[in-house]
Amino acid sequence: MAMIRRPLSEHLFEALVHMAALAGVAALLGILAMLVVESLDFFKEAPILEFLTGVRWAPLFDLPHYGILPLLAGTMITTALAMLVAAPLGIAAAVWLSEFAPPRLREVIKPVMEILAGVPTVIFGQFALLAVTPALQTTLLPDLPGFNLLSAGIVIGIMIVPLVASLSEDALSAVPRDTRAASLALGATSWETARRVVLPSAIGGVGAGLLLAFARAMGETMIVAMAGGQQPNLTLDPTQPAATITTYIVGVAKGDVPHDGMAYRSIFAAGLALFVLILLTNITGQVLRRATRAHRSV
Repeated sequence: MAMIRRPLSEHLFEALVHMAALAGVAALLGILAMLVVESLDFFKEAPILEFLTGVRWAPLFDLPHYGILPLLAGTMITTALAMLVAAPLGIAAAVWLSEFAPPRLREVIKPVMEILAGVPTVIFGQFALLAVTPALQTTLLPDLPGFNLLSAGIVIGIMIVPLVASLSEDALSAVPRDTRAASLALGATSWETARRVVLPSAIGGVGAGLLLAFARAMGETMIVAMAGGQQPNLTLDPTQPAATITTYIVGVAKGDVPHDGMAYRSIFAAGLALFVLILLTNITGQVLRRATRAHRSV
């Protein structure tokens, strides 16, 4: 049987696609290698045990402290607040767009939400500082400081609502129409079908969207820098000012920082901690997605 020879253009396209896929992996490995290499000098002077368990972060002081926990606490508080805002609003918007919105209205609203996702974060930072914080001070929290994690977390949540809604709506729309029709034929209402059939069927995609939003919130910089404060402060109180890992990095990473000092080295150690956190988040998401698929296939 004669072999069918593939055209040269097809081989070139296949090679180009493979190179594009490998470029993403290579970029990820390159970033990780750069963070590890640049962090090695930091950990020669800063004990790694103190880095992981210390409660003070002051690597630039004459008597330095290298505990990452204050920056980690600020990062996790703003991320948790953001997800408390974004998850219910984003999923509710996705269910409405996917199951109840008229097609013409959905075609208008979804692009508008995607445009909102492209608004520069510095605008959201100004909104947090000049609108949300004063509103909280005049209504619920009169003693709220001008810089606080609460306003920053709320506005980060508002910022990532379109991301959660768009990704969740894509997952919900991917559920076969036959599944909905079967539920309705058995007597379920549209709301019961959406809540008990469609949403559970798309839980893997919705969860992946939430994890992407979680990672996006964890890496946000400008909103926290403008509204949350830039001083490391180990606190679990969201009404207090505190720095996150990203705000510390952006506060120190200036052109006049000597490349052979601890200030320069510390931003790579902090960046490595953030990278590992986001990587663990993504790995956890993949494990949960596979577990969900395995459970549903039983």
